[in-house]
Amino acid sequence: MAKAPSRKAASRESPLRSCYEANLNACACVSRPSVVLFHPHGRSGAMKLHDYSASHPNQTAGTKAYLEPSEVESLEKCTSNLRDRLLVRLLFHLGCRVSEALALQIQDIDFNNGTVVIQHLKCSIRLSCRMCGTRLGASHVFCPKCGVKIEMSKSEEQLHRRQRVLPIDTDTLKLLNEYIRRGGPIVRDGKKLIFGINRHRAWQVVGECAEKAGLPKLVNSESGKMHNVSPHRLRDSFAVHAVKLDDSGDGLRLIQEHLGHRSFDTTARYRKISGTEHQEWYERLWSRKS
Repeated sequence: MAKAPSRKAASRESPLRSCYEANLNACACVSRPSVVLFHPHGRSGAMKLHDYSASHPNQTAGTKAYLEPSEVESLEKCTSNLRDRLLVRLLFHLGCRVSEALALQIQDIDFNNGTVVIQHLKCSIRLSCRMCGTRLGASHVFCPKCGVKIEMSKSEEQLHRRQRVLPIDTDTLKLLNEYIRRGGPIVRDGKKLIFGINRHRAWQVVGECAEKAGLPKLVNSESGKMHNVSPHRLRDSFAVHAVKLDDSGDGLRLIQEHLGHRSFDTTARYRKISGTEHQEWYERLWSRKS
């Protein structure tokens, strides 16, 4: 009769133990650079986890949620050409989305008034019943009012064209003018685009420059997840920088208009990210009146 494996050997090969230790290692690496844990089954000795700070020297405990203007300046200095420098500059100084920056044309730049026209296209589909005109959702099988099948519905594709005119600083205008003078824009489909690259390449440019500059990863203040420096993180940094300068009601409304947010709540969350609102509220609780 074959000898049954000992309890010690079975625990060593247990898939549950392997899964437990893997999750334990992952959690410990996020919470602190180096952690010592005792074996879950009571063995003597300790397991020293991977030194996270050694393999990620640019990681600063995962507490940063945005870039400071000085860090963006160092990011810009690490670009290898004028096009990439202009891309980083516009993403931060305009606070625009990467899709909006890549869609910019020469005709959108007004050098006399110092403004840029940002155009964006959003598409939505409205489903309605052909019999009664009731609005339908994407998951509806039958009309909730008259009971007609969805096959009898009609869809209307509505294209919402919106645009906003943003001011642009003098230094960025000079950089734009120099870029155009050197023949940087690309003609494609009859349009003179400022940048002739796609979204993927834009993300690569920002990511590579962030790595050269030694910038740390940024943490999402809501989910706690770590993210690399990306074009959208530059937009976030612009918003937080603007909120720090003016977080009044009028200031937040101007930021909402500048960023193109439909909802004010989307803009107001940057006040939370800046970390000033809660701190100022708490300090007022304990401040003594003279």
